[in-house]
Amino acid sequence: MKRQLEIENIVCGYPGKFMLKSINFEVIKGSFTGIIGPNGSGKTTLFRGITGEIPINSGNIYFKNRNLKEFTIKQKAQKFAIVTQKIETPNITVEEYVLMGRFPYKKPFQFLETTEDFRLAEKYMKMTGVFKYKDTLFSELSGGEQQLISIAKALTQEPEILLLDEPTSHLDIAHQVRILNLLQRLNNQYDLTVIMIIHDLNLAGEYCDNIVMMNNGHIHKSGSASDVLNYEDIEEVYKTPVVTRENPISKKPAIFLISERVLQGKQKT
Repeated sequence: MKRQLEIENIVCGYPGKFMLKSINFEVIKGSFTGIIGPNGSGKTTLFRGITGEIPINSGNIYFKNRNLKEFTIKQKAQKFAIVTQKIETPNITVEEYVLMGRFPYKKPFQFLETTEDFRLAEKYMKMTGVFKYKDTLFSELSGGEQQLISIAKALTQEPEILLLDEPTSHLDIAHQVRILNLLQRLNNQYDLTVIMIIHDLNLAGEYCDNIVMMNNGHIHKSGSASDVLNYEDIEEVYKTPVVTRENPISKKPAIFLISERVLQGKQKT
C-alpha cells in the first residue's frame, strides 16, 4: 500500500471559536475514506484545512511526501479536485460548466478551450451520465443532477484525489446511491483516491473502506469501517443508542436506531 496523503499534527480552525487539535492520519492511494462525526465535531474544518480554504496554524500536509506548502495553486488544482456541498448555479450550459475543470491546465493568454479539453469534458459527462444535458443551462437542473455535473467538472481536472463535502446531502435515496455507486466505480476502476465528508453512517459503512470519526475537534477513532462503526464508539460520540449488525449481503456494518418509546419499553395502543 502506497501512502498518498499524510496529515501530520495539523492545527487549524477559527481562533477564539473552534480549532482542530493535532490531527494525524494518512490516506493510501486508491482508498475510499469517509470523514464522519456529529455536527460541530470538526469535519468541515478538517476538510477546509486539507483543501487550503483555511490556513494551517501548525503541522503539515504531505502529498506523495512533498509538503503542500511547496505547491502553487495551479499545481494543487491538478492534483486535488473539490466538490463542495453548496454548488453555485451559474447561468451557463452544462458543457461550459464542466469545461471550467480545465482551468488549471490553461497556458498564459490561452482564452479558448482545446480539442483535448472538449474530449475530456465529453468523456466525464458521459461517465457521470449527464452528457444529455450538455446544452442545458446548469441552473435549470435538479440538485441531484447538479451534483453529478459538479463531479464531472471535478473529474475533468483529472485529479489524483477527489475531495467531496457531503455529496449526498439533501438528496433522495435514488440520487444518493447513484452518486455513491459512481464514486465507488471511479475508485475501483481508476484507482482514484476519494475523501468524503458524509453524515449518513449507513452509507459511510457501505461505501467507505476507511473511516475517520471526528469528535470535539480531534479524531476519536480511525480505521476500517468495521473497526470504527461499532455501537460503543457511535454511542460515545453521537450520544445516541444504536444497534450495529453486519449487512448479510455486503458484510459491511449497518447501524440501527432505537426510538425513545422502545427504549422506555412503551408500546402505543
